[in-house]
Amino acid sequence: MAVNPAKFLREVRAEAVKVTWPSRKETLVTTGLVFAMAALAAIFFFVVDQIIGIGVRALFGAGI
Repeated sequence: MAVNPAKFLREVRAEAVKVTWPSRKETLVTTGLVFAMAALAAIFFFVVDQIIGIGVRALFGAGI
């Protein structure tokens, strides 16, 4: 199978033109949502970890 670099670059350029890039506003909103969801997940797992820790300490009588 022969490889033609010029043809490959033409095809890459043709596909790159088809890409729909998000606007600056869409990017900022999406980034904000990602950070918010990461923060919510961190808070959730922190609370669950604390509850489980309290339960384990109560079960085994370890120091508080």
